[in-house]
Amino acid sequence: MSTPAAPALDSLDLALLQALADHPRVGDLELSRLLSVARATVQGRLRRLGEAGVIRGWSPELSAAAAGFDVAAFVSLEIAQGALDTVRDELLAIPGVVEAFVTTGTSDVLCRIAAASHAGLQGVLLDLNRSTSVVRSTSVMVLSTLIEPRLLPLLATTAAGREARAPAYR
Repeated sequence: MSTPAAPALDSLDLALLQALADHPRVGDLELSRLLSVARATVQGRLRRLGEAGVIRGWSPELSAAAAGFDVAAFVSLEIAQGALDTVRDELLAIPGVVEAFVTTGTSDVLCRIAAASHAGLQGVLLDLNRSTSVVRSTSVMVLSTLIEPRLLPLLATTAAGREARAPAYR
């Protein structure tokens, strides 16, 4: 499965993404006013960013902690050779597993867990360890979030570098 080529983001794309982050429920017309560009420009950019997968959806950003699941942990799993598909299916069946990543290093999979209590977290850990494909698990409790998930600063580095290399004329 090939990954589509990443679009070349420019300062208008970044401004549009920042405006969406700051005002997630804003419409195209208001975005065009905020950015001082034509509505068709906003619509075209949104379509391009959506088709490229930069914008993955329009669903609300959910908070596990605000919804009562304020106990969080990361769990690294060492799994049996060739068991990745089985482990994926097993992880999907455990609601407390909110994310999972295939990794390099001493573990094979890193999971982010959310639970309503320490007892709930223990239940998720027990569910993980019931898997015959999991050889070993190591858990680390989250005490607090230091940096919330963010991508705009990273995206800005590519656009800033591209614009710095662009010719002075336009």
